[in-house]
Amino acid sequence: MPLDTQIKQKALELGFHKVGIAAIAPDAAAPETHLQTWLNNGYNADMTWMENPKRQDLRQIMPDVQSVICVALNYYTPASRPDSHTTAKIARYGWGRDYHKVLHKKLKALTVWLCHQGEAIQARYYADTGPVQDKVWAQRAGIGWIAKNGNVITREYGSWVFLGEVLTNLALPPDRPHTAHCGTCTRCMEACPTNAIPTPYVVDANRCIAYHTIENRAATLPEAIAPHLHGWVAGCDICQDVCPWNQRFAQPTNVADFQPHPWNLTSTLPALATITEEDYDRQFTGSALRRIKPWMLRRNAQANLESLQ
Repeated sequence: MPLDTQIKQKALELGFHKVGIAAIAPDAAAPETHLQTWLNNGYNADMTWMENPKRQDLRQIMPDVQSVICVALNYYTPASRPDSHTTAKIARYGWGRDYHKVLHKKLKALTVWLCHQGEAIQARYYADTGPVQDKVWAQRAGIGWIAKNGNVITREYGSWVFLGEVLTNLALPPDRPHTAHCGTCTRCMEACPTNAIPTPYVVDANRCIAYHTIENRAATLPEAIAPHLHGWVAGCDICQDVCPWNQRFAQPTNVADFQPHPWNLTSTLPALATITEEDYDRQFTGSALRRIKPWMLRRNAQANLESLQ
């Protein structure tokens, strides 16, 4: 059995839902133009790590890299929040266990297995933890396509997937890049309450609720954002919730770690507006939401409550 087939089989055995391979072209590491234009327009807001030059040339991470093994893990759970104006909305990606821990365990196992296939094999893995254009490589590896809201959509699971990569010095047969299938649909753009998607395939972090609730370290949220949070305190799923691909093809994950902790569905704005350090530690242990510090949760919840007055 060819090694690329063995790799894909192993990835599926480890629990990944999709796997594909992209090749590093000898004269270019990735289609960087879109990223550089996005950076030039200041759409990365305060996310200066997006400017890391390694992100535009994988050879600066691994000089001998020849292939990118891309994987996707479905995290969708069909649970719903209470229908109340005081419900604190948390993005679906953060409902269960920290996805970094789940992906890293599987990616490490895949990387260790791969390196055991030959003495000269090099491999390094990433899952939203290094200067790798996850979405670009996922599309090039045939996992899915980059949608107008900037997320990767897969035919089988919609955009409810976590992405990861293994860089290797092996020259593996690449898969065919995925074609785009958003068509003329603009539902994600029209549904965004802060107009964070000014043109198709471009997300302006300066106007994105997810950015401001997760990454913005300012004491107060901008006046252009705060009144339009619609209950969101940790991320935002609006552009995914309205996507026809998600509405038609999302299917429950079989990963138990992604099942929602009850409090991530039932937390209220008044409760989070006064959350203590102790309650924060108890509620968000082992959660990807720990990136949002307690004072930020209080800020986000208070901003929502003020918009209700």
